[in-house]
Amino acid sequence: MKLVGIVGSIAEDSYNRKLMTFMANRFNNIADIEVVSIKDVPMFSEDNDQTNGMAVQYLKHRIENADGVIMATPEHNHTTTAALKSTIEWLSYKIHPLEDKPVLIIGASYFTQGSSRAQLDLREILEAPGVNALVMPGNEFLLGNVRDAFDDNGNLKDGGTINRLSNLLIKFSKWVNVLKALKGPEPADAYKNEDLTASGKTDTTIEGVKPGDPDWIEKAAKLTNAASGKDYVKLDAGILTVDQLNWFLKSIPAELTYVDDNNQFLYYNHKAPAEKMFASRTPQQPGSPMSAVHPDKRNVHDHVKQVIHTLRTGKTDMFQLAEPVDKKNAKWVVNNYQAIHDEDNIYRGINEIVIDFWPIVKKYLEMTGQTLVDDPNSKVDANASASTKEEAATEAPAVDASASASESETESQPAPAPATQAPAVDADASASEEDAPAQPEVDADASASK
Repeated sequence: MKLVGIVGSIAEDSYNRKLMTFMANRFNNIADIEVVSIKDVPMFSEDNDQTNGMAVQYLKHRIENADGVIMATPEHNHTTTAALKSTIEWLSYKIHPLEDKPVLIIGASYFTQGSSRAQLDLREILEAPGVNALVMPGNEFLLGNVRDAFDDNGNLKDGGTINRLSNLLIKFSKWVNVLKALKGPEPADAYKNEDLTASGKTDTTIEGVKPGDPDWIEKAAKLTNAASGKDYVKLDAGILTVDQLNWFLKSIPAELTYVDDNNQFLYYNHKAPAEKMFASRTPQQPGSPMSAVHPDKRNVHDHVKQVIHTLRTGKTDMFQLAEPVDKKNAKWVVNNYQAIHDEDNIYRGINEIVIDFWPIVKKYLEMTGQTLVDDPNSKVDANASASTKEEAATEAPAVDASASASESETESQPAPAPATQAPAVDADASASEEDAPAQPEVDADASASK
């Protein structure tokens, strides 16, 4: 279970942060708790709307991608902190990530009451119209005399307190699961809420240049002081110059496209002119919203929304679309839409990978001495143009092949799906040499046909 722990104090030395960090470390067998800070969230002001600012959007994404939220509040003058109250204002002004989200309130204070009045205050705020959080009822965790509660390693000293905290977290986990079951499946048309115009912002959105600007790359690079040319970039498992990175990406035998979690098209590995690509792209398109990349003809936008929503919500990590087999030009093109997640498993966009599999299959057949035959038990899915067994079921949305990423038209017709396994041949079967298919001699050591 994924939980977000929001610390209501912005003090450097915060006991409530110690409490939340202890929970994350001690009870990782119960839940995965990500502790987040609100110190970068500005004070709420309608005159200076920061809804789309990075700090607010960061919290929004964390909350939306979590199963539940834990809030730890100190007590300031019998209430919760101004910083936490202001944060909740931003999270209920134009965006509402806390709506119907399970929330557990905990708190620590210097004196015996353990932030009890602040917790009551916070509960009223979270249950207010516009916030509409689902605060777990009938349970409190009040850590009083907090200055004596932790040892030098940040661990709670008292075993009874640890047990109470553990039991509370177990109850909250059950509460989250009950609410999830009561909520039921999402509406069938939930995908329609996907915003293909990229009107929102994420914590990686480049501000100051309009999406769709034909000079978006150059302007965005200037705004961000982006590395280029011989500048080095540190990657997870190596260091490359920008030139080397471009050479490497262009050498991959596939067309790659990156669309971020705001549905803004950011990158493609410019391998060839648009007219020679399977999924046509131009240098002017990066920075554009998906609504501009995919003109809304033949109900394309509806199909694109379905694919994005399927990946964003985790119904699947990859959706594949096979285009009609082009027998004339010997092309087997498959569009792979792969969900991208960060190290915290937060959805970060889509990697579209377009591959012509025929050269790979052809080489494999040559190396193994196999041939292709039609599979009499298969049928072609008219929507996805993909071969499917009658007994197989798919959870992926139906997508019109003509509405795929490629805007080019094809005159080729779907062909029966090939089987990559050659039929078994009975060596004793009576058949003339003319009837039997010729099989090339294969060197078992070299794995290549002679």
